[in-house]
Amino acid sequence: MKAKKKKAVFITGLITMLIGISVLGIFGWNRISREIEKQRLLKECVVFEIPDLNIKAPVMDGTEHEILSKAAGHFPDTGAVGSGNYCIAGHNSTIYAEIFNDMKHIEIGMEMLLIDNDERRTKYTYIVTENFIVEPSDMWVLDDFHDDRITIVTCTDDGTQRQIVVGLLQKNP
Repeated sequence: MKAKKKKAVFITGLITMLIGISVLGIFGWNRISREIEKQRLLKECVVFEIPDLNIKAPVMDGTEHEILSKAAGHFPDTGAVGSGNYCIAGHNSTIYAEIFNDMKHIEIGMEMLLIDNDERRTKYTYIVTENFIVEPSDMWVLDDFHDDRITIVTCTDDGTQRQIVVGLLQKNP
């Protein structure tokens, strides 16, 4: 009787280990797949970067779920790269693309870069001038302010509000 019980415990433990390894393998594969897709998009798309926070993300046109699950998204009808109010959104989440998880550490004066996907890969440098929280319904942050800026929209950690980061374009002398 004791031998049967030991065998049952052993088999149960073995099955549990195999299930655990399988689950970890699935999560690992998903992570690797997302990283491969991100590297491909970084070569094809506009790139947003905050060097001080180790944030580097491709920017795709649109803010639909499919886009925001793998990249930052450029709000339709907002500025162009290097002109107007270029507005992008990205997730601050452990479930979706973890693009802006470290945005809570942004500081006034930090440098943000936009690298165009034109032939020259033109680089635009923005300096953070504002960092504030708004309600999700506050769409005025996407308005044209008659200057050249970038506006980043992401969720607060609890997802109930939106963190807004604004950077002004630095003109070349």
